[in-house]
Amino acid sequence: MMRDKREQKSGKKGKRVSGRSKRAMMPVAMAVLAALLTVCGVLFGGGTLSVEAAGRPVSISSCTIAGADVVCQLSAGSVPSSDDGKYYVYANEVYQDGPVGKVAAVVDAGTSVTASFPLGYNTADSNLSRKFLIAVKRGGQMVQVSDEHYITNPEAIASHTSARRPAGIKGILPDLTKASKEELQDLGVSQVVYNMYVDDICVDATVPGAIPFEYNGQTWYFNNGMVTKFDSMIRSFNAYGMQVTMVLLNGGRSQYTQHLVHPMAQGGDCPGYALNVADAAGTEHLKAIGAFLGQRYSGQAGCGQVDNWIIGNEVNARTSWWYTSSTSLDFNVNVYVKAFRIMYNEMKSQNANVRIYNSIDQEWNRKSNPGSFLAKEYLDQFNYYINREGNIDWGLSYHPYNSPLYDPYAWNGPAVWVQNSISTPYITMQNIDILINYMHQPQFLSPGGDVRSISLAEIGYTSSFGDDKQEASVAYGYLKAASLPDVDAFMLFRQTDDAHEMESHLALGLYDLNGNKKPAYHIYKSLGTANEAAAKARASEIIGMDIDQMISQNIMWTRSGNGVVQ
Repeated sequence: MMRDKREQKSGKKGKRVSGRSKRAMMPVAMAVLAALLTVCGVLFGGGTLSVEAAGRPVSISSCTIAGADVVCQLSAGSVPSSDDGKYYVYANEVYQDGPVGKVAAVVDAGTSVTASFPLGYNTADSNLSRKFLIAVKRGGQMVQVSDEHYITNPEAIASHTSARRPAGIKGILPDLTKASKEELQDLGVSQVVYNMYVDDICVDATVPGAIPFEYNGQTWYFNNGMVTKFDSMIRSFNAYGMQVTMVLLNGGRSQYTQHLVHPMAQGGDCPGYALNVADAAGTEHLKAIGAFLGQRYSGQAGCGQVDNWIIGNEVNARTSWWYTSSTSLDFNVNVYVKAFRIMYNEMKSQNANVRIYNSIDQEWNRKSNPGSFLAKEYLDQFNYYINREGNIDWGLSYHPYNSPLYDPYAWNGPAVWVQNSISTPYITMQNIDILINYMHQPQFLSPGGDVRSISLAEIGYTSSFGDDKQEASVAYGYLKAASLPDVDAFMLFRQTDDAHEMESHLALGLYDLNGNKKPAYHIYKSLGTANEAAAKARASEIIGMDIDQMISQNIMWTRSGNGVVQ
């Protein structure tokens, strides 16, 4: 958290800041009018008058791809009244609410009904990333009688599927200058995580050499220079035997991608912005980006293989990484879920085996910044929408940093912040079991009934208060993660110190600014290898207790105070 993800270019560390512009709250009169309209059941959408049902008696139990069609299974305890005894299946874009999109099918109403219609894949009328709802005609007006539902098996049409690259959990955010000198390979990591900005890769037809991509009846363009650099980097990581995770971000800094910044994020001053799912311009471009990246980095196009995509970074940190001017949790999660659905369906429709992750920080029940949302409440709301609109196999990217960030003791955090209960203010590696157990709840399971993939895609420990503390923290964090079968990645942030971060006592690298390897480098290199016993002995000596015992018995030390290191 709190990092400017453009560190790969600038080496700068961002701070959590509020947007410069805040939209004024709706005047009281307008709010009252909106409430009255809702109570009366009258809603306006897309210029079409519709009536919102008092209840939604019809359930869409599934929407799946079968061959070239979409098949929706509908059920109802009792058939809702209508003028003509028909169900109208609407195919809406994500920004359309109510029966205002295209009517994809009309079927006889009943308590158990199957409706099917063309998928229209890669056409101007593609239904791949649309949402579907059922309406009936009543009094000459369309009334919505079901919740929305998305296609949940986009992998059914994947034509660029590759087997996932095998990987242990040990990973890192790489320093590319060291990778080229084989120092990354020497470290023995199995995974790397890197950042990709939509504003870096997207251009238009006026840019010389731009890569054209025909999709959904339009031609889209990508920056040849940037994309080929990513090709080379990803192929190199694959050649080193490493699995690649890419974080997709929206920096809002390019003239070609202003329409990808959500209207409610315009005018902000943040390193990351919510993706635009509020209109056709943003939505259609997002579909093309997802398809392009899913295809190009499937491992089948000669450009390298990305096995994991993380959509956004710490998206509960509204005023930093998924900025909108709205302070509504529901609004922000709803925007994120729509963008996530698009990227999930588009990427999985290319490579069935790619994994798509959301991203939250460690502020489980406490906000260090009032502009953020609690990680727990954001996760709960995200999962609510996914279950309501069609469960898919999403993964969780979690960042279990110490609290405070510069605290050097991964094994002995401040009791005020790190607690062994669901109400803990923060979840760090000490109490990561709380998160794991939480994800075992039935409502969080995947469509197949499995615990979701959990990637600890960003975590780091400072050496500002002693190399020995960083050594032991790295060992403790990795070994704790390795002891948990549901954890698929442990990614250290970062390989080399950053001068700007060090101003905040965050010397998180395994190398110092002069390029010297810190003791933490050597202990991390040994972990997960035949030399692990020596690494454990060193960590146990620093901690003052056998590290295997501490982890296997889940012994949790805490100390008094607020975490300020004396």
